[in-house]
Amino acid sequence: MPLFKKRTVGKPGEWYYCLEHKKVEEGPECPAKDRFGPYASRAEAEHAMETARERNLQWENDPAWHDASKGRDED
Repeated sequence: MPLFKKRTVGKPGEWYYCLEHKKVEEGPECPAKDRFGPYASRAEAEHAMETARERNLQWENDPAWHDASKGRDED
């Protein structure tokens, strides 16, 4: 049995989206590795997956992220 309980990081009043439970949580309920956030409001946390999808799309279409072949010979 551990001597100290491992605490999650965060503060009440901050909103998170838990990836494991697929729900919005206020404060530090689940470990940081399983959540997105913090968000300023519950509504913002509810749209966390949409926000992540939009950001991923922007990243995939950003030419600055696809310049790995510059300066190298392509096979």
